[in-house]
Amino acid sequence: MSTAPRPKLVLVTGATGYVGGRLVPRLLAAGYRVRCLVRDASRLQGRSWLPQVEVATGDVLHEASLAGALQGVEAVYYLVHSLGAGGDFSHLDLVAARNCAAAAKAAGVHRLLYLGGLGDPQAALSPHLRSRQETGAALREAGVPVTEFRAAVIVGSGSLSFEMIRYLTERLPVMVCPRWVFTRVQPIAIRNVLDYLVAALNCPASAGRILEIGGSDVLTYAGMMTGYAHARGLRRRLLSVPVLTPRLSSYWVHLITPIPAAIARPLIKGLGNEVVVRDDTARRLFPAIELLDYATAVRLALGKLEAHEVETAWSDALTSSQGQKTPVELVTSEGMILERRQTMVSADAASVYRSFTSLGGTRGWLYLDWTWQLRGLIDRLFGGVGMRRGRRDPEDLRAGDALDFWRVEAVEPGHLIRLRAEMRVPGRAWLEFRSVATADSATLLTQTAFFEPKGLPGLLYWYALYPIHALIFSGLIRALARAAAARDHRHATAPDLRLSHPA
Repeated sequence: MSTAPRPKLVLVTGATGYVGGRLVPRLLAAGYRVRCLVRDASRLQGRSWLPQVEVATGDVLHEASLAGALQGVEAVYYLVHSLGAGGDFSHLDLVAARNCAAAAKAAGVHRLLYLGGLGDPQAALSPHLRSRQETGAALREAGVPVTEFRAAVIVGSGSLSFEMIRYLTERLPVMVCPRWVFTRVQPIAIRNVLDYLVAALNCPASAGRILEIGGSDVLTYAGMMTGYAHARGLRRRLLSVPVLTPRLSSYWVHLITPIPAAIARPLIKGLGNEVVVRDDTARRLFPAIELLDYATAVRLALGKLEAHEVETAWSDALTSSQGQKTPVELVTSEGMILERRQTMVSADAASVYRSFTSLGGTRGWLYLDWTWQLRGLIDRLFGGVGMRRGRRDPEDLRAGDALDFWRVEAVEPGHLIRLRAEMRVPGRAWLEFRSVATADSATLLTQTAFFEPKGLPGLLYWYALYPIHALIFSGLIRALARAAAARDHRHATAPDLRLSHPA
């Protein structure tokens, strides 16, 4: 009896990054076996597809660590870069690419697939765009056939370039812009990028080629900003001035968005280069791929953000793994401001869970309850729901329940609740609590406040009230820890009143 051949094994480098993290499930869905190369395997924890892949530990900057990861692999996706490493990123990228290509050659790999940057190689490209194309050339040096895709701005929830455009548009009613906003660009939806990357594995004609890819629209960066504003129902004015240098622009981006100046600067230098598809080979090789226009790509990206289904973000691969939990952390990610607090509680997870599921109603909010009541009164005066709704049950919560001026959005029994604010705020807000048992019979309590500001008023609202919010949230998590410990103690010392029966 004949057996079906085993599916191809492909290696994905950069699986903790924006594109790599989205490519893996697409490859699995297409029937491939996938192995992920990572420097730290713990960085993949929480990915829904993790049980379906092999994980290999290695570093493309150290060639000796790659041999085991490449054993039995037919194709390698090269999706790593060193943009966050500072001014030496181009040198590091060349070293890494040559190491990977040489190791792939030694292991008998048949294909390398790489996602680089679009731009006319004969033009005066920025250092970042030049580096992306030089990396492709370095991959070809070992002799393994390379498929190099070149793309401009990738439009998707969490994409670095798109997030920069999104934050600037959301937060600034009037944008003072440098001249690069009128440079032509051909953005492409992330799902079309993934379409090309997956389809290339079954297209031998794509081996050894440089393929320029873009969406169905050619716009300017100004057009992308106004298109995003239109999708969000925002009115925005753009004023172009000649004095904003890449350095000054990067500081402005650093101030207004969560993207650091060190990362923004090389990107902004590249925005002066026209990045449009000049060679239609990709369209001829892959005619079945339906390219999305910019408006559709934006709508899909916003839909992911609205549904909180962002698979990966630009910051994933740039955030170093931390061994210790930070007691309080204030970050901005995918348009959301997060204030996360954590504490270890000497109680079981069930007691911790019950401490936060019984918040609100007649019990109140444990710490500075009068401030919660005052906030509800102000909301009521402005036509909001206020605090009068209370709660359905003193301890039990179900998804959809009203809880004072919150709505219970999600419940994971024994583990998590997430509340969505229904008071009047310039944006959208959530409050989430979760309890996770640890090996030492304690419980990690995590309390996270999420806020999605609506334009500049939302941003000003958050930071104006943050001092009082920080006071309330820090006191709340301490009060919850005390309540959980007391509940656990009562449970442990309660007499067993059950009747005993003879055998």
